[in-house]
Amino acid sequence: MNHSPAVQTTLREKQTRNIWWRTSPALGLFFLAPLVGEYLLGNISIKHIVGLIVLAPMYGGGALLVREFARRSKRGWPTIMLLALAYGVAEPALFDHSLFNMSFDGHNIQNETYIPVLGIDISNTIAFCVGHAVWSISIPIAIMESFVPNRRTTPWLGNLGLLFVGILFLLGSFLIFKDHWETEQFLPSAMQFIISIVIIISLIGISFAIRPSPRSHNDHHAPNTWLVGVVAFIVSSLFFVLGENWMSVVIKIMLIGMMIILVKKWSNCSDWNGLHRLSLAGGALLTYAWGGFLCATLVGNTGIVDRIGNIIFACGAVIVLLIAVRQTHQEIFKTNRSTI
Repeated sequence: MNHSPAVQTTLREKQTRNIWWRTSPALGLFFLAPLVGEYLLGNISIKHIVGLIVLAPMYGGGALLVREFARRSKRGWPTIMLLALAYGVAEPALFDHSLFNMSFDGHNIQNETYIPVLGIDISNTIAFCVGHAVWSISIPIAIMESFVPNRRTTPWLGNLGLLFVGILFLLGSFLIFKDHWETEQFLPSAMQFIISIVIIISLIGISFAIRPSPRSHNDHHAPNTWLVGVVAFIVSSLFFVLGENWMSVVIKIMLIGMMIILVKKWSNCSDWNGLHRLSLAGGALLTYAWGGFLCATLVGNTGIVDRIGNIIFACGAVIVLLIAVRQTHQEIFKTNRSTI
């Protein structure tokens, strides 16, 4: 059927809107992951914002792959977190080698928790792996899903899009590997590579071995969303500032265990909803908002432009979080109205 030029223009505009509607969450996650994982953290200055193009394929591609594989298989946050942890091991172990390179980026990162036989520092291992799993992958996923609550558990990419992102991820990871090899002149041992790969494959296997089951609610009410956010903020801030000694390692492990128990208990409450999930992510996100100023100082990003960048990224994090809260509020309001 032939359409008039006006109708054809309207159809093209509608197709464009549909494409944007389908891809905008994925595109947002693609860039949000490195922005949170490196720039909000203060590890990279706003002076090097162009580097986002290089970092996004590895960070954003990794976050998208984690989310898509979990959501396509009808899995929830336990699978997402385990896949995120697999990424959290892969990046410092296989790609930039910060897990094993004790002079990474010119810094001496060997502390009293260094174990010579393994060639790793336990304190830094926890910081790197958990930091990437939580802040580089899980928090950006939670926030972007809050932007589109009606598509929170559905895939955002088609098969072709997933393949494209997978290729981008591999290319981006190779570029990071190549850059660090050329600048650091360091490679982990064959045994370190093998053990890392075994751990990564095991985490992936466990993540998909978790069978999705009907949510069993208890009769308790979930805590106030503000309380959830404050707890997430305090615990993540403590995790962030703890030192690099064995006592700090023990406390960090206890904090992680405590949050796993709390979140499991809270999420089984009948009134647990999207705002609670967002409060968890938002509380931890705000830790990086203030922690970025501290981290920037530690890595030497203390110039005026660097500090302006810290302010811009921190304000950006707050704005993104407020928009996500608004979107989630609207969805809950619609859901409540439809049940009346």
